[in-house]
Amino acid sequence: MKILFCTDGSKISFNALKNFAHWQKEATVDVICVIDWSFLPEEISIEQTNFANSCANVADTILNYAEEEIKTLHMNLGKKIKHCGSAMDSILEQLKGEYYDVVLMGSHGKKGLQKWLGSVSQEIVNSSKNSTYVVKQENKREKILFTTDGTIYSYDVIRDAINQLYITDEKEIYICMVNETPELLFLEGTLDSNWILEIEKQQNIFAAKAIKMAEEILKDNDLKIEESIILSGNPTQKILDFIKEKDIDLIVIGEKKKSRMDKFLTGSLSRRILDNAKSDVYILKEN
Repeated sequence: MKILFCTDGSKISFNALKNFAHWQKEATVDVICVIDWSFLPEEISIEQTNFANSCANVADTILNYAEEEIKTLHMNLGKKIKHCGSAMDSILEQLKGEYYDVVLMGSHGKKGLQKWLGSVSQEIVNSSKNSTYVVKQENKREKILFTTDGTIYSYDVIRDAINQLYITDEKEIYICMVNETPELLFLEGTLDSNWILEIEKQQNIFAAKAIKMAEEILKDNDLKIEESIILSGNPTQKILDFIKEKDIDLIVIGEKKKSRMDKFLTGSLSRRILDNAKSDVYILKEN
């Protein structure tokens, strides 16, 4: 597995490395460090100052520290890459030029004082075709949540995650599916109570089959399931509530291909989870 680890030298970026290392033991990690000077006024000429040299020295220090951390975590170091300039542009350019299975980043969140990786992580998720693993805080790295919507793609996501991650009996595995209530699917008052009850009945039958299929995939890989649950309501909110209730460390979620206009108009479940969950979020993207 080939990883691009993005770091600005912050604690949260190295928490991302530590968290991920507990789920993936055999990754080769390329490290990219970008010292972002895009905030400087255009009037300042970088070439006429010592700023460029200072940035390069800082990047070298961060990359050397990352190298030691990778070795300590028993992962394999690939390339050390440094840039000075726009962090987002540098990372996207690296992703265009070389293939990576996963982009690993920390995120300070929308309210963080340091927004280098906070804003960049969102843009990388939005703009790249790569699967992404995003971390907001160091956690126990014990509890993992798989979601399913009953589609073939959601089962493929579970299979891919099992193949890519190091999951043992020491981990607590949860599965959930959320049925949107008829009130959320249709205009209020357009359905009588019997019709609503019938829809809910069919939803529960479908959800039970979807959960069973997800369980079989995990059991086929000799993995024990802590809990499977069918929830009802708004999918984003119900999943976020479940993550908080169970103190989930990592949620695995898939994202299908969408045009940028579709993303703008409808958003996606994975993005809303990423925005609001405190757990690690592993977004596996459709090829």
